[in-house]
Amino acid sequence: MSTQLYEDGMKARRKVLGDAYVDRASAGADAFNAEFQRMVTEYCWGAVWARTTLSDRQRSLINLGMIAALNRGDEFKTHVRGALRNGCTLDEIRDTLLQVAVYCGIPAGVEAFRLARQVFEADGVTPDSSTAGPGQ
Repeated sequence: MSTQLYEDGMKARRKVLGDAYVDRASAGADAFNAEFQRMVTEYCWGAVWARTTLSDRQRSLINLGMIAALNRGDEFKTHVRGALRNGCTLDEIRDTLLQVAVYCGIPAGVEAFRLARQVFEADGVTPDSSTAGPGQ
């Protein structure tokens, strides 16, 4: 793929996930997974996240819904942090997870709320009790 897609992807990936996360992922690249890391950067981040039709906030909320539905806990937690970095509010994250619970099932919603709270607690994010909804 193109060098430009890789550069655009790396810029978007760092913006959303942070330098520390991307540096760890890059440092973990080896002969087995280096091509995969490059593909993720070019395809996911360069060809899609770098587009400008949707905002990063919108993309983050969409990702939370899809990843919660797929029950991919580690990726979900990574993207909760990304959503916060992209300016998503706790209310927006909560409403996205309520949508997940309705359309993907209560167990998916339970797990998504549980994982989001783990991220909030680990990162010192305190939900305002006046806006806490079901599951919070």
